Amino acid sequence: MVELRVLTADDWSAWRALRLAALAQDPDAFGATLADWRGEGDREERWRARLSIAGSRNLLAALDGKPAGMVSGVPGPRLGVVELISLWVSREARGRGVGDRLVRAVEQWAVEERAETLRLAVMPGNEHATALYGRHGFVDAGPLGDVLPGGRREHVMTKRLPAG
Repeated sequence: MVELRVLTADDWSAWRALRLAALAQDPDAFGATLADWRGEGDREERWRARLSIAGSRNLLAALDGKPAGMVSGVPGPRLGVVELISLWVSREARGRGVGDRLVRAVEQWAVEERAETLRLAVMPGNEHATALYGRHGFVDAGPLGDVLPGGRREHVMTKRLPAG
């Protein structure tokens, strides 16, 4: 059974454990690296700040009681846009509906926030993530995201939302 929990800054250690696991297990899925969040970057105040972005929603998914995934929704680059970021599901939980629950939860929250568009960036070649987002009605807006090493760009995907 998949259970979702909304996180606060006080849940920083749970978020930290999942984020570090995500960056270690799937380094090509994120713009950030494990090194970015280790060493000097691995400070409680930084983790708390990440969970305290104004207007954000951070979720932890548990599968059969064990932490299995995470996602955040944050204000986008302009009014009416919410970004889905940092989605990750542990290898043990993949194929069991965790990603679907996380995407739906951020979408529901975005509608409640009266967002018109849900936006995300996915790494080129991340076919599993692209398929997940496609199942939820996201469409590829092209290589419009951040420039990556080697000159590639993240692919931006968007979804129009019903009126909140």
